[in-house]
Amino acid sequence: MEMNEEVYTLDGTVDRHGQPAIRGRTGTWVSGILLLVNQGLATLAFFGVGVNLVLFLTRVLGQDSAAAANNVSKWTGTVYIFSLLGAFLSDSYWGRYKTCAIFQAVFVVGLVLLSISTTLFLLKPSGCGDEETPCGSHSTFHIVFFYLAIYLVALGNGGYQPNIATFGADQFDEEDPKEGHSKTAFFSYFYLALNLGSLFSNTILGYFEDQGMWALGFWASTASAVGALVLFLIGTPRYRHFEPKGNPLSRFLQVLVASTRKWKVERTQGEENLFEVDNKESAMNGDRKILHTDGFRFLDKAAIITPKDYAKQGKKFYGRNPWRLCTVTQVEEVKCILRLLPIWLCTILFSVVFTQMASLFVEQGAAMNTKISNFNIPAAGMSSFDILSVAAFIFLYRLVLDPVIARIKSKPEGLTELQRMGVGLVIAILAMVAAGVVEVLRLKDAKRDCPNCVNASSLSIFWQIPQYMLIGASEVFMYVGQLEFFNGQAPDGLKSFGSALCMTSISLGNYVSSLLVSIVMRISTRDDMPGWIPGNLNKGHLDRFFFMLAALTTVDLVVYIICAKWYKYIQFEGRKGADDNSDDGQAEAAAAAEHSV
Repeated sequence: MEMNEEVYTLDGTVDRHGQPAIRGRTGTWVSGILLLVNQGLATLAFFGVGVNLVLFLTRVLGQDSAAAANNVSKWTGTVYIFSLLGAFLSDSYWGRYKTCAIFQAVFVVGLVLLSISTTLFLLKPSGCGDEETPCGSHSTFHIVFFYLAIYLVALGNGGYQPNIATFGADQFDEEDPKEGHSKTAFFSYFYLALNLGSLFSNTILGYFEDQGMWALGFWASTASAVGALVLFLIGTPRYRHFEPKGNPLSRFLQVLVASTRKWKVERTQGEENLFEVDNKESAMNGDRKILHTDGFRFLDKAAIITPKDYAKQGKKFYGRNPWRLCTVTQVEEVKCILRLLPIWLCTILFSVVFTQMASLFVEQGAAMNTKISNFNIPAAGMSSFDILSVAAFIFLYRLVLDPVIARIKSKPEGLTELQRMGVGLVIAILAMVAAGVVEVLRLKDAKRDCPNCVNASSLSIFWQIPQYMLIGASEVFMYVGQLEFFNGQAPDGLKSFGSALCMTSISLGNYVSSLLVSIVMRISTRDDMPGWIPGNLNKGHLDRFFFMLAALTTVDLVVYIICAKWYKYIQFEGRKGADDNSDDGQAEAAAAAEHSV
């Protein structure tokens, strides 16, 4: 048993002391479950602020609806910008553990300040902030204090989010078959934890805040964030770590500069004249080397060895200028990111569909019959069906669909990440068609001259359940597949950046959705027509907008299929079996280059 515990991981992870990680004492589901609970609590805390922030700005700070919506959009966009900052610091300098710990601490500080400012300054007179009692005016200091608090919340959550999923995946050794399977499952359960956290915020906390109990809601979020941080720190002795790899921007620029400087150098067939470090020395601090691929051949020139690149002494070469000569791994890093970008761009339109759930689906639901007996169902509460669908389809896919597909394909894995993302797009199309059909039915029973559009149609709001369920199913295939894909296909030094791509996809989806609505309203509004999405939906054609999104997503699916077929998976060289003769091979390659030039 002792000998088994001393087996080291094969993926290059280290423990908190910087020593090779021992498989039996670090990582696996002991760490993974801690991080899943941490993610659920942190998500609860974040959405406890974000889900009703627009109401807080209008009811407590007295902003008009347009200004409040604009401020929330800026705040949300800032969260995603900070996600890029967090990914950069993690991959380059701090590592994922330190980055998660620091940004979670900032997150807690922001929530504490927000709770204090709300309790002491903003909810004046006491009891204000509900739907009926407006709050009084506030001093400049109080407003600045509030904005400092919410932007610290944005900074903390934004820097933490792209790293926690990748750090969780780091706890499983992909070189081990059993742990590799657990690593794949982790992403599904991570997305489930995220949704369960947001479910509590959208229902329980959302209800208390809607009733004007803002201080209670914000302090509950603070307590949840503190619990998340404490749980994260408890797992410190158990975590596995990948060491940071240095600034990726300089590595990228070196490839671009070196290939440009050698644009006249002829690129011969084969890889023997391309530079790579030997297997005892890593191109990036002990990580796997990336095997050479065809495509983007101009970039290969950065790795071509010429007489000007080295000072030679015997069979050893010294004084390499990284702005003239790059490794094959460096070049392949750039190629990898260039290949990921088309796939990433194709996911943005899916995020446009996803954002309808928090905007136009809610407006559609508010214009339907929302009463059951004497109880009025809040239109935003229908998103609970999305979260329930996510939970159901995660378990359905992991326990039923994946094993069945694996058996049909006669392979240990079921659908690839790219295939699952394609399935997500197909289901998203169906969701938009379902939403359009519901709107057609709603308009048949609509009260055309309804001024406020509250219960403006006799069609029950429960007709929206299929579209919410379909959105939830599509998320399981698209967003979980996207997390796995970008994490697996990003180079070793850019794993957190891969997770940040998922977040920026959602951010851009929000912006593109707003742009589409503006374009549609400008084109569809006439003297005798209020446009497709007017204030009174009974006078518009929201169904046409949903069908338009279905058509656009169909086009996006076709483009995605082309990009997915073109995509070449990254290939890493194994961490074992180093070639001891690589020094001689490099010397021979350099000598051959010297003779040829």
